[in-house]
Amino acid sequence: MKTEILSSKLIAPSSPTSPHLQKSPISCLEQLALSVYVPRIFFYQAEGEEHGVSDIEEESKQLQKSLSEILTLFYPLGGRYIKDDASIHCNDKGAEYLEVKVNSNLSQFLERKEHHETELLNQLVNLPSESDDTPLVTVQFNMFKCGGVAIGMGVSHRILDAFSAFGFINAFATACRMGVDKVGYRPTFQLASLCPPRDMTGPTPRVPAQENQFKSSNVVMKRFVFSGAAISKLKAAVSAGLRGSELLKRQPTRVEVVIGLIWLALIKVAKARCGHWRPSILRFPVNIRGKTTLPVPENSFGNFIGPVFAKFTPNAENNVQLHELVVQVRDGLSRTIADIANASSGDDLALMLCNAIKEESEARENSEVDLFHFTSWCRFPMYEADFGWGKPTWVTTAISSKKRISTLMDTKDGDGIEAWISLDENNMLLFEQDPDIITFTAR
Repeated sequence: MKTEILSSKLIAPSSPTSPHLQKSPISCLEQLALSVYVPRIFFYQAEGEEHGVSDIEEESKQLQKSLSEILTLFYPLGGRYIKDDASIHCNDKGAEYLEVKVNSNLSQFLERKEHHETELLNQLVNLPSESDDTPLVTVQFNMFKCGGVAIGMGVSHRILDAFSAFGFINAFATACRMGVDKVGYRPTFQLASLCPPRDMTGPTPRVPAQENQFKSSNVVMKRFVFSGAAISKLKAAVSAGLRGSELLKRQPTRVEVVIGLIWLALIKVAKARCGHWRPSILRFPVNIRGKTTLPVPENSFGNFIGPVFAKFTPNAENNVQLHELVVQVRDGLSRTIADIANASSGDDLALMLCNAIKEESEARENSEVDLFHFTSWCRFPMYEADFGWGKPTWVTTAISSKKRISTLMDTKDGDGIEAWISLDENNMLLFEQDPDIITFTAR
């Protein structure tokens, strides 16, 4: 598959941002966030055989108009993040918009997704590096020969978590389909008043910087699909392992059992490489809106997530069971939610995040401990993004250079989970040969 960039431009908000809103401080939680752009790609089949070039051109024009209009509601996204000022300058420089021609049919592309052609996905989304003049949002409109399209969106993780990102994307889609006046989600930008930015010139712990997301040659990403039926079997296996135990307080969730199985496979990969069981730490974020007693509106826009940690320590019997790891995941989540509920101020939340980053940094420096990252987009409204051409056929991500990361997302039917696993090449070979991965996943 080859792609050709036809045009690239900046799309400014349709109305200028009011002077009193032109500087939007970020919260201290956002100061500590990863400085990466998160890729999301939405695929749409052509509406019919007569869907031609002129139709696609009109779709692109409507998309640009709607992007300009929605940026007036999400005005910080039309600005630029200034690190030294710990704020977004809402200067209306705009989001980046690219038109790209793809020399294949969408159906051919989708048929190849089981072959993990992630290098093809990378061509469908533009992910810049963070700087004072980098757009916070990029939109790439990919036009296939058949009339199908894919919208690749890159959004700054510094500024948006998954909750805010999907809120923006679906508002953008509504504006394109029905008009900006029909957008129901109206964001508020008040997190900085709860968690003010801090002086970062001292020894404040920082999330380690990430390299360019596509330039690491020894990292591969592959897709593993857990069907609803497979997940039901995993839940039953975990419940059976905990039967009679007071730990079985509720049935495990879809995400808990999938994280547990992937973690188990990664632990076994480490044993195969090193010859012995190695301790490991698992980290994943959780949306903390609605989980704190602090005055945070449900529509708060920005990065408002808390870190969850789970730990595996080899036992005397030198074995590990799936249900044990699921319990660790659940306990880690319960601890984080309890800490969030007990926070009496934004400073408490900031301290919690700083301690989490410190713990992660210490784990990175310990060569005897493995650190695995997960993130879940499950139950976010990924498949609701209807720009006027129907709901997407498929929603996915693109490759990341960050090793040992697993991104979970719903299958289109809402019952299964697609897991995109990013690992070193040698570790990936071992991972995909794991008997449990073979048994419970499809490619």
